[in-house]
Amino acid sequence: MLSAVTLPMPVVWSDDCLRHEPAGEVWLGVREPGTEVPARALVLRDALTDAGAPVVPARPHDDAVLHAVHDPGLVEHLAGIWPAWEKAGFVVQQGRDRVVPYLFPTPGMLGGLDLRPPPAAHGRAGLYCYDTMTLIGPGSWEAIRGAADAALTGADLVSSGTPLAYALCRPPGHHVTRAAYGGSCYLNNAAIAAQALRAAGADRVAVIDIDAHHGNGTQMIFYGRADIWCGSVHVDPGAGWFPHYAGYADERGTGDGTGANRNLPLAPGTGDEGWLAAVDLLCASAAARGADAVVVSLGLDAAEAGPGSPLRVSEAGYREAGRRVAALGPTLLVQEGGYDLATLGSLAVAALAGAAEAHP
Repeated sequence: MLSAVTLPMPVVWSDDCLRHEPAGEVWLGVREPGTEVPARALVLRDALTDAGAPVVPARPHDDAVLHAVHDPGLVEHLAGIWPAWEKAGFVVQQGRDRVVPYLFPTPGMLGGLDLRPPPAAHGRAGLYCYDTMTLIGPGSWEAIRGAADAALTGADLVSSGTPLAYALCRPPGHHVTRAAYGGSCYLNNAAIAAQALRAAGADRVAVIDIDAHHGNGTQMIFYGRADIWCGSVHVDPGAGWFPHYAGYADERGTGDGTGANRNLPLAPGTGDEGWLAAVDLLCASAAARGADAVVVSLGLDAAEAGPGSPLRVSEAGYREAGRRVAALGPTLLVQEGGYDLATLGSLAVAALAGAAEAHP
């Protein structure tokens, strides 16, 4: 544990983030206990407030900025699929207490046919989803929207002159593309915040993702843009890790965004030295692009104590990473992964304390 830390930065919080209870996940065909549980948010909030960080309530925002990064159909789907599921009788009559897709309209399935949204709720369940792990229940939409509002409120603070803020987003978001959700993520909170910073006047925004897993959604949303640079350090998907299909070093952007994306995949077992060296490379790239605002996708699941942690990063490593990324300029940290409840709070305190050192 860190000793005597006082955190001056605001922690943006929405009570609605506790309403999402996925009640497990379906992995390799079996429903089993999940790790993305409401207690994660409480552990984070309590540890940060105990360290002296003030809590700022998330403020509601309209859907315009959501639609700037996401297909409006995805937003509408997330808001409406649970009521449709419940109305269709799957909860009471079938005992299906969560929305779990069983059919996915892939290009290979459609063979060039137009995509026609099915009228049946169970047919629509996989319309915008790409895995079976990311379940939806009765309070999910309120939490999803609360997480987006927390990110947007944090962006408001940074764009109005606060040099450093933290958005306690739950559920997380960096695996969500423009029109598809998965990986326990539903809306891309970091991408939403980056877009909001641009809309508020930042000329160039850097998104630096230090979650253990590649931020495939953020990459895809900004892949063709030059104004928002994306960098991610993560366990190598080629070694068998989620998201499997993206996160390789040769993915550098396209069109106007050529060169505005950088991935640094690391071998499983990489510790502090190799991980921080990769963080340094991302920071140097962001600085070279002239970023005047930074969004950090703060995943704490690379920590050595985490269940199945692929990268073995220490608490001290997180503190140092926080200091290095926040030194780039005005910074919003957006919570992503991190699931070991026993160590999650101290890891967050370490990362935010390091960030605060860059903005004394």
